[in-house]
Amino acid sequence: MSIRINDTAPDFTADSTAGQIKLHEWIGNGYAILFSHPKDFTPVCTTEFGAVAQLAPEFAKRNTKVMGVSVDNVEEHRKWKRDIEHFAGTPADFPIIDDTSLHVSKLYDMLPADAYLPDGRTPAHSATVRTVFIIGPDKKVRLTMSYPMSVGRNFAEILRALDAVQATDGVPIATPANWVPGQDVIVALSLNDSQAKEKFGAIDVKLPYLRFTKAPKK
Repeated sequence: MSIRINDTAPDFTADSTAGQIKLHEWIGNGYAILFSHPKDFTPVCTTEFGAVAQLAPEFAKRNTKVMGVSVDNVEEHRKWKRDIEHFAGTPADFPIIDDTSLHVSKLYDMLPADAYLPDGRTPAHSATVRTVFIIGPDKKVRLTMSYPMSVGRNFAEILRALDAVQATDGVPIATPANWVPGQDVIVALSLNDSQAKEKFGAIDVKLPYLRFTKAPKK
C-alpha cells in the first residue's frame, strides 16, 4: 500500500550506525526526514549524504532529525561514512539504518513486495529506493519526494519544503510558488476576509480566492 500525505508514518525497529532505532520513539516531539538510497559507495549518494552532513546545523535549528536508509548493512555504512566525511569536510553524525532485509523499503513502498537482492547485485536492483519523507511530530507524513538514479537531490529545496511544512503546520495558510521564509503567505480559503483580517491583520487581496498576508510568527 502506498504511503500518502497525512498517513501515519509506518513505525519500525532497525539497526543503524547509531544503534538500534525505533522510528516513532526516535522522532520524539520534533520533525524527521527519512531519505533513502540504493547502495553504499555510489557517487550521487555520496554527494547527497555529504550535503545532509553539511546541513546538520540547519536541521537542528528546525528541531528536525534526519535518518538515512540503505539496503546495505551497518558495517558497510560505517566504512562509507568515512568517504562521506572526507568529501563533505564535516562529520556525518546522522544515523543510517540497515535495511538488508528490505523491510523498511517495502514498508514505505519503495520496492515491489516480491523484491529481493540477488548476490552480486548492483544499484539498479534497488533503484527505486531514492525517496524522501518529511514526518511531523504527530508521526504523520507531511511531504514525499521521489527521484530517479541520475538526479541528485536538492537538499536546499528539501530544507525549503521543511520550512514551508513547519510554517503552515496548524495555521490556516499556504505558501505560494517559490516561497522562502520571510515572504508573504496565502490565506486559506477556510477564512473569509473578515476572519482573515481578525486573525492576521492586513491582507492583500490579489483575487477573491488569492489573498496574501505576512507570515505569522510561531
